[in-house]
This record gives sequence, structure tokens and C-alpha cells, in this order.
Amino acid sequence: MMRVFRVKVEVKLKAVVLDPQGKTVLGALHNLGYLEVQETRIGKLIELTVKDESEQKVRERVEEMCKKLLSNPVIEDFVIKIE
Repeated sequence: MMRVFRVKVEVKLKAVVLDPQGKTVLGALHNLGYLEVQETRIGKLIELTVKDESEQKVRERVEEMCKKLLSNPVIEDFVIKIE
């Protein structure tokens, strides 16, 4: 039987990759007086609604989507959360 799953995919740059957008945000925060902020890294959140038979199948398909389109495996990591 098909079920509907809500999936959140968090994509972030790998720790070894420089994040110029994060550095820009950090500078802006400091300029606004938020000097307590030590580091910023920018990522993206992708929300999907997926219809399939099981959570395992959904996870496998979404992982495939991440590797092919939703992230760049060379410079980004991703985390899949299924609700």
C-alpha cells in the first residue's frame, strides 16, 4: 500500500570547503553588532512529499535524488530526515 512521506533534505558544504557566502553573512552580522557570532555556514533545506510503499524505499530514492541532482557530492554533504 502506498503511503505519503514528508522528507527534509539538509544540504551543507563539506567542512573542508570554503563558504564565501557564510563569510559575507558573518561580516554583516559583525557590522550589525552581533560580535558573539564566531562562524556561519550557509546551506539549503529541501522539502519533498514522496509517495511510496515504505520508508526504506523513500530513503533510497531520495538518496539517489541527492546524489544526482539535489547536492554536489564533491563539495556538499546531505542529511535526509523522514517524517
